Amino acid sequence: MIYPTSRAVYCVAAAAPAALALGVIFPAGWAVILVWIALVAVLIVADALLASPISDRALTIDAPGTIAVGERIELTPPALPHTRFAARVAPPLTPESTGPGFIALRRGRAMIERVWARRQGPLGFAWRQASRRIDQPVIITPDLAPVREQGMRQYLRSTQRGERMRPESGDGTEFQALTDFQPGMERRAIDWKASARHFSLLAREYRTERDNSIVLAIDAGRAMADPIAGVPRVDRAVSAALLTAFVGLKSGDSVRLFSFAARPQGDSGTLSGARNFARLQQSAAAIDYSADESNYTLSLITLDGRLQRRSLVILFTEFTDPTAAELMVAAARRMLKRHRVLFVLFEDVELIEMQQQRPASADDVVRANVATTLLRERRIVIERLRRHGIDVIEARHDALPLTLVERYLHVRERA
Repeated sequence: MIYPTSRAVYCVAAAAPAALALGVIFPAGWAVILVWIALVAVLIVADALLASPISDRALTIDAPGTIAVGERIELTPPALPHTRFAARVAPPLTPESTGPGFIALRRGRAMIERVWARRQGPLGFAWRQASRRIDQPVIITPDLAPVREQGMRQYLRSTQRGERMRPESGDGTEFQALTDFQPGMERRAIDWKASARHFSLLAREYRTERDNSIVLAIDAGRAMADPIAGVPRVDRAVSAALLTAFVGLKSGDSVRLFSFAARPQGDSGTLSGARNFARLQQSAAAIDYSADESNYTLSLITLDGRLQRRSLVILFTEFTDPTAAELMVAAARRMLKRHRVLFVLFEDVELIEMQQQRPASADDVVRANVATTLLRERRIVIERLRRHGIDVIEARHDALPLTLVERYLHVRERA
């Protein structure tokens, strides 16, 4: 298609005051302006014909299939002279205000819908423009760079700097060997019969089990969409889950990522081996934000039906009222019949700040009382979960990933 440049527009616009002046001086002279406008139109067409056509190569872009939250990309085809480019993308990719690139503001699945190329003619009077529909998806995954290195160090420290200095030794159920009882060992590890036969105090040493089944269940309902320190809880849960999955795959366990809201959303299936971590990242990026209440009964029953063996189910969730908590506790108790369940909760920093803030007005007192009531109800629900035999982790958002990894490694050693 052909479009006039700003030079051609200015030339046509300049004809209006010139026509007015000629009409005042010579009433019949305004018709000369029509010749000027026609000349500009001829120059626009001629300039467009002189411009080289835009090939398919100019409309081919090399976009990454996966990027992390906060990363910046430029959707520009190969560099060609006198050619400008533009692209239309769907959220969560957003155009930069200071440059030609796009930035990923949140996790999700973006779409590069169309790309345009525009080339100016040698006279500067016309643009020759072409467009092409791309419809190329770009998966935006959580940014694990700040925590992956710390998580890997935690994994290496747990396997190489244990009390027994053996990477496979632990408190599992697979017997490894008898060893001399050393100070610091648990008394329940003493093998009294073997000690009596050898006239020496011996202890059983067990091998940490491998190929454990870990299920990372992420609640993507309305409560998890609320932000904490400016980032939605579900995004922080995804980051912590992927860090745990990274350590789990490195440790030889199988990992499964499951998400739900009003109904089950996504399921990565059971994966093993560090090479499958990229597939887990893609599954995590597909977890959508939801404004619906979470249906724990339907979702956890569905998950339980898909699991073929006993697993450690790590559930990332949040509750806002006692009614939702009742349904959550009931569904979790059913999961306990076959699996071990670990609840992961974020500390409500906003409520804690309201409770601890020194009141300056009557409204501050009311807010502090409401925050105290909500925190007390929260403590009651957490205590009920623990009395039913469900493990609970509640930590600040910045400390939760490593706290969860440490708990997972502790549970794994005592599997």
